[in-house]
Amino acid sequence: MLEPPQYLQERPIVVLVGPTAVGKSAVAARVAEALGTEVLAADSRQVYRGMDIATDKPTPEQREVVPHGLIDLVAPDEQFNAGLYRRAADAEIARLHREGKLPLVVGGTGLYVRVLVGGLCEGPEADPRLRTELESEADRHGSAALHRKLAEVDPGAAARVHPHDRVKIVRALEVHRQVGRPLSEFHQGHGFSARPYAPLLIGLLRERPALYARIEARVEEMLSRGLVEETTRLLAQGYRRESGAMKGLGYKQVAGYLAGEYGYEEAVRRLKRDTRRFAKRQLTWFRKEPGITWLTLDEATPEPVVASRVLGLIHRFLADFRPQATSRSTPAGVVAP
Repeated sequence: MLEPPQYLQERPIVVLVGPTAVGKSAVAARVAEALGTEVLAADSRQVYRGMDIATDKPTPEQREVVPHGLIDLVAPDEQFNAGLYRRAADAEIARLHREGKLPLVVGGTGLYVRVLVGGLCEGPEADPRLRTELESEADRHGSAALHRKLAEVDPGAAARVHPHDRVKIVRALEVHRQVGRPLSEFHQGHGFSARPYAPLLIGLLRERPALYARIEARVEEMLSRGLVEETTRLLAQGYRRESGAMKGLGYKQVAGYLAGEYGYEEAVRRLKRDTRRFAKRQLTWFRKEPGITWLTLDEATPEPVVASRVLGLIHRFLADFRPQATSRSTPAGVVAP
């Protein structure tokens, strides 16, 4: 087997992040096609098979043009976490490097990006019995009640976790009850300072009114594509509303409508509102992450122009490797600086 180009032996990756509906997917597809590479998703919802519309997965036709990896990994009732994502991503990145391709990671799940570029903080192994107890407690009293308990024993973790982020709240409480130490101590000790890759981090932004308008348009598009029907099918297949996957944006709000808890218009209103709130949390997370180069977009800037700007950043990134990339060692579509 031929050795990969010299600069790929330094394990570079490009990571494109930003809030939902900002335009990452469309820009990434153009960039990946220009690079002759694949898109690797960093999305905690796209890992679930059969959940396509609310997660905004690329269509089969889009995947024919640009291959997409790290999607459709597990069934909606299977457990998935950042550690499993990291292992799957490592394998895909290694494969692309062997094939002489520059990996392009794209997504809005901040924790997945963090563990990929900064290493994984290995806490205690999961305790199924204890986790079941905490899940039952959350069912009875709600996630906010557990969040208040977390604030008592691990203020650091509570400050970083949203009161309705049940998965992270349960995990933090599980660790504390297991070992009597806050999960935040494990994170502080680790620092997410490992550097398994040489990353170029690029973030996409839009002014808030424009972003919110795009979110509303996306919700309407998802509904027209059959979000209600997709949710109905998932429920008919036996996936419970209480499962983590079914609590994702879109499925949660539509499931409430299908259960008769509120009308269709209210479901749409809640979905738009909750998606705006989610985008705001994503922005808060990524703005705290170091090393991201931000590009602010507007509606007057066409996607090819944005993709060209991203490619320009990639050119300069590759030029930092020694020996510099040459026409023989540069991915297809990237002109060596």
